[in-house]
Amino acid sequence: MTNLTNLTPIALKNVNIEESFWSRYVELIRDTVIPYQWEVLNDRIPGVTPSHSIKNYRIASGLEQGEFQGMVFQDTDLAKWIEAVAYSIETKPDPELEKTVDGVIDIIEKVQQPDGYLNTYYTLKEPGKRWTNFRECHELYCAGHMIEAAVAYYEVTGKRKLLDIMCRFTDYIDSVIGPEPGKMKAYPGHQEIELALVKLYKVTGNEKYLKLSKYFIDERGKEPYYFDIEAKKRGNVLHYPEFAKFDRKYAQTHLPVRQQTTAEGHAVRAVYMYRAMADIAAETGDTELLEACRCIWNNIITKRMYITGSIGSTEFGESFTCDYDLPNDTNYSETCASIGLMLFAYRMLQIEAKSCYADIMEKVLYNSVISGISLEENSFFYVNPLEVWPEACEKNPSKHHVKTCRQKWFGVACCPPNITRTLASLGQYIYLRNNNEIFINLYVGSNAAFDFDGQLIQVKQQTSYPWGESIRISVIPQNSIDFTLALRIPTWCPKALVKVNGKEFDVCSNITEGYLKIKRFWNKGDIVELELSMPVMLMQSNPNVRANAGRVAIQRGPLVYCLEEIDNGRNLRAISIPEGIELTAEFDKDLLGGIMVIKGKAECIDDSTWTADELYRPLKNKTIPINIKAIPYCLWNNRKPGEMLVWIRYK
Repeated sequence: MTNLTNLTPIALKNVNIEESFWSRYVELIRDTVIPYQWEVLNDRIPGVTPSHSIKNYRIASGLEQGEFQGMVFQDTDLAKWIEAVAYSIETKPDPELEKTVDGVIDIIEKVQQPDGYLNTYYTLKEPGKRWTNFRECHELYCAGHMIEAAVAYYEVTGKRKLLDIMCRFTDYIDSVIGPEPGKMKAYPGHQEIELALVKLYKVTGNEKYLKLSKYFIDERGKEPYYFDIEAKKRGNVLHYPEFAKFDRKYAQTHLPVRQQTTAEGHAVRAVYMYRAMADIAAETGDTELLEACRCIWNNIITKRMYITGSIGSTEFGESFTCDYDLPNDTNYSETCASIGLMLFAYRMLQIEAKSCYADIMEKVLYNSVISGISLEENSFFYVNPLEVWPEACEKNPSKHHVKTCRQKWFGVACCPPNITRTLASLGQYIYLRNNNEIFINLYVGSNAAFDFDGQLIQVKQQTSYPWGESIRISVIPQNSIDFTLALRIPTWCPKALVKVNGKEFDVCSNITEGYLKIKRFWNKGDIVELELSMPVMLMQSNPNVRANAGRVAIQRGPLVYCLEEIDNGRNLRAISIPEGIELTAEFDKDLLGGIMVIKGKAECIDDSTWTADELYRPLKNKTIPINIKAIPYCLWNNRKPGEMLVWIRYK
């Protein structure tokens, strides 16, 4: 096998985040969210939707009496929490928290059946029906998330118990499913295990796990159609009646994956699969599969992604629809889908050192991932709209999925623990490396350590990014060493200035695939100064995005901005930005802990000229001047409920 991966991550423990913007989130996750979610998983917080997750495990293990409650995929909430804890204690050890995880792993071990099977729903609710409904019932999805948790916990602590549990379960899955005679020709309804199996292969070296992952990818979309075969065997009885409404695109089974050219169906399923396709392509040298990844990536980024990096434009099936169909007030944009797109981008970046992947990774992270979590409270968004009118969300059935306030928990709670594990592992996305290059993908104040053939190299970033334009990078090798430092120059940046030890460095002549490459002998005390110009920009959509016709969005640096009712009054759609507007960026130290706001003079329809009994009238284009203030989209709804708008009328 030829491995196509060019870049590799560094250990999370070797990256220490040291800046106000991201430290705030890292500390929130570690000190508040992880303990809160443990209490939620144990159903110990009054007024919060019960999780049932721990209780189901305790019942299945014989420690309690009762019946299974929750969704068929309820096990995954605990799995993602364990994974988040692993990343958290890798950067800041917590013996008590580790002891808590060890205790719950003991319970998981008791739930595992003698043949290796592990799933609380089928153990408790339908013990005779395992492997009868791959399309709807998430057995392999649950297994995938627990495999990820097991790998992460083993890599951090060296403890094998959960890893061994999941190896036994995976060995059992491999004995049941596969191309060999007598095995089921099945694959997951909800993809996830595919990427998890690659992780399990890499940590154990057992090629059986990689082959199983590849089988799931290769078998998908083939004829005869497996989901029809299994449905016929169970008398076409559906576990979820709504599945009758979905076609084969919903679960990306409409074509074999190498023939798929557009992003289709349920967005989370899709991007988890695309990440796995990239994994398998990298590990096996499958260039045909990699080309399919490139094609689908291009379709998402150029035709099916919101300006915030979110994906999934309809609540029906939580799905992609068609090119350029990107409504702002009815979109779904599930937080998990954004995280999945970020994972896909991160894996493609490791295969191909191109800044286009890191640019999207940054866009998603700074906008549609952290919009899903409150700044100070344990509350979360599942859906991330780009326009909110609270009364319509309450009374219009087509908008009921849009919440105007973050929620404490959900009956389907995939997003909160997914945010937790993502932000707990933030450090792994900042840097990548190969034998003689260090790539800086994200400008996050941090201290990172690299081992180059036994020589330690420290790279220290100091910055007020994303508010400030200046980044100072200190390179501290043990001894003088020749290597390349590759700095991403974002596509949103119109001008970048670089100095090495005070001397200006030629940017234009040294950019490769969006990375500025500085190759030299580095010595202790070498300093790179990077200035990334961050003008306030008015962004427009491709004209085919009908929802945004005649509208603009405000962006500065990596951040997309929005208007909120609390700053700009009601009926935000009545506001228009005039041609030639001067928008200024101002740092408000007292707002939301200190943020950069955008201000300017705009216009608003004068509703005082309308009487209460007028619904329509002949045109009278009467406007009044107003001052507008925009805040980063990721921070909306951190003060009080109200309207929100990203795309603003342009006059």
